[in-house]
Amino acid sequence: MMADATGAGAAETHGMPNARTARSRHLDSNEWKHHDAYMRTTLTLDPDVAQRLASETRRTGKSLKALVNDAIRLGLGLTGKPPKSPRFKVEPHAFGLRAGIDPDRLNQLIDELEVDDAARRLSR
Repeated sequence: MMADATGAGAAETHGMPNARTARSRHLDSNEWKHHDAYMRTTLTLDPDVAQRLASETRRTGKSLKALVNDAIRLGLGLTGKPPKSPRFKVEPHAFGLRAGIDPDRLNQLIDELEVDDAARRLSR
């Protein structure tokens, strides 16, 4: 089984335009600047592999592309758990604050000091 991902040979034999002709007739002038970055290639399969892929497409309902990609990922060890990232480590910093001052509540301390200052001004 020979799978031509470009589809150039198959499309021209059935009287359909090839990709270049279709692109020139397309109304969107930026059609060729598609954002997907995928690779197209021709893949020649051994008969036993092609037969197994054909039976798997019928059995699972998945596309040939999906089955081939899954098989390649499995063969390359790209399936399963993602690689572990290094353990996050917190580096503490000494702020030098006096005992009893909670650094997580400094905004509350500022608010209390502003209230005290406003009360002093009003009492004058």
